[in-house]
Amino acid sequence: MIAEEQLRNLKDISYQEAGIYENTRFEKIHNVVYDDAHFASTVVAMEIAALIRQKEVEGKPCVLGLATGSSPIRVYEELVRMHREEGLSFKNVVTFNLDEYYPMTAQNVQSYHYFMHEYLFRHIDIPEDQINIPKGDIEPEEVLEFCVNYEKKIKSYGGLDFQLLGIGRTGHIGFNEPGSHYNSRTRLITLDHLTRSDAAPSFLGIENVPKKAITMGVRSVLDARRIVLLAWGQNKAEIVQKAVEGPVTSHVPSTYLQEHKNTTFIMDKGAAAELTRIKTPWLVGPCEWTTELTRKAVVWLCDRTEKSILRLTDKDYNDNGMEGLLTKEGSSYDLNIKMFNVLQHTISGWPGGKPGADDSNRPERSEPARKRVLILSPHPDDDVISMGGTFDRLVEQGHEVHVAYQTSGNIAVSNHEALKFAEVATKLNPDSAVFKDIIKSIKAHDDGSIDAPEVRALKGLIRQKESLGAARYLGLADDHVHFLNLPFYETGAIKKKPLGQDDIDIMCSLIEGIKPHQIYAAGDLADPHGTHKVCLDALFEALDVLKDNAYMDDCWVWLYRGAWHEWDMHEIEMAVPMSPDQVLKKRSAIFFHQSQKDGVMFQGDDSREFWVRAEERNKHTAAKSHKLGLADYAAIEAFKRYHFKQTK
Repeated sequence: MIAEEQLRNLKDISYQEAGIYENTRFEKIHNVVYDDAHFASTVVAMEIAALIRQKEVEGKPCVLGLATGSSPIRVYEELVRMHREEGLSFKNVVTFNLDEYYPMTAQNVQSYHYFMHEYLFRHIDIPEDQINIPKGDIEPEEVLEFCVNYEKKIKSYGGLDFQLLGIGRTGHIGFNEPGSHYNSRTRLITLDHLTRSDAAPSFLGIENVPKKAITMGVRSVLDARRIVLLAWGQNKAEIVQKAVEGPVTSHVPSTYLQEHKNTTFIMDKGAAAELTRIKTPWLVGPCEWTTELTRKAVVWLCDRTEKSILRLTDKDYNDNGMEGLLTKEGSSYDLNIKMFNVLQHTISGWPGGKPGADDSNRPERSEPARKRVLILSPHPDDDVISMGGTFDRLVEQGHEVHVAYQTSGNIAVSNHEALKFAEVATKLNPDSAVFKDIIKSIKAHDDGSIDAPEVRALKGLIRQKESLGAARYLGLADDHVHFLNLPFYETGAIKKKPLGQDDIDIMCSLIEGIKPHQIYAAGDLADPHGTHKVCLDALFEALDVLKDNAYMDDCWVWLYRGAWHEWDMHEIEMAVPMSPDQVLKKRSAIFFHQSQKDGVMFQGDDSREFWVRAEERNKHTAAKSHKLGLADYAAIEAFKRYHFKQTK
């Protein structure tokens, strides 16, 4: 991978040099995979900047089609940096945005008009009259005429030179939902329920998400001379695979891009995870059979053949593109036993290590027998939702356990929940002006505005006390419970500040104070509202600062997944089984978070309550483990080790 500083000095953008590109018979769209979304965004920004400069030299306008959403944010940030630090001018740029919610005023903080000015336009020198965004506040009878004129204006500039896209989980590009026609143009469209579910966190609930939008059509996009689509994160992997490898179909509108001759998908590893060359490279051609790839392949083969590991035969391997692996290992008999033992050794009822035991085949060290353990929870309930059984086991087995809630989680408390607490407080203390003001503020609250500071404080306190209750239930003393309230989160809005030095300093202070032998952290980067990733980045930055201290030599970091995804079976390095009684105890601990039950604000597209998701996920992991031929458990929580000494 080329260093970012080197990349910025390149005159000729080469995606093949900067990322991982391989053309296979499965892929129908050119695509490049990067280790890091930030780095990839820099590459895309460089291509856009080069085009702007080229058009400037030619004395022509540079006509850009722009996207919104989380995917292009870092591209826009890099373009702003180039403008400020390198003199990149946008005076010759004309922009056409893909879409806008309808109805939606330009001043609304949820509008794409607001988004584009917040992230790009107000930071650069583009003339206001060269910015074109669909209007979400026009009268219904004016929509058709507006859409026709929008298309005419694009054509008046000779069409789009460059179109930037994201991809929705329905496969939409712009807001061209499933069923959109290949020749569709700018129009009003009804949004898919999944699209609205994905937008729900930004609107503080799906009921606030508009049901319609004005969008450029599929044909409008395909007429662009150059198209780049961005996709980040595991939650985009399934739809990316369909778009790149599947048949062209209106059910997945992004597959229409296969018909375009100058399109590139730019992805991180998470978004590319389901591509054949990434997921099952042995089906593409000869492989370098590393330990990790071998483990992945054997688990996949068990699922493919519906056999346990020890029942796999030479024929199973040969019939599924793994003859090279079989040649390397000698026979299916030897390979099966080897892989069975590898997976079996990940299972341990002693997540803190078993004192006095031979730990050569265990996931954790036996010494020290009593470990200092730090459990990091991005939101005030991730600890019990994601690893409540392991939390309980660590306390029961006598370790010095600390739990730290990295954010207040205040925006996830609904107004009606906060109102209930404020009314109780007022009843107990009728003379309290504070709670009367809170009640007044909540009742006057506009769903599009930010809560008053005192309301946010109450909501944060609700979540804090719920967390204390759950931790006490699992046997933890109050002085081992830490509320960090990382500053990046405390904006009162869905949009957070970037990770800052204050956040990193708080994390460093916590770790220095505890000097943990184990740190458990949320490694779920598919979190719909991004808080998990920022919290994980805060930990990684702190580890980089502290890693040369002597006490860090004895610190191991274990990553758990959140409510949306679990580690794949081949990725799991410590599997902690749970008894039926522990499953129920974990459920009870989750129930302490009453503000997050029954219609939680950030539900995603899964209508199940968090305790149901967690329970079924843990049971599913246990069932998959048993299907591989391992012991039969009621449930399993899974972890993957992060080797911070080997990074950076």
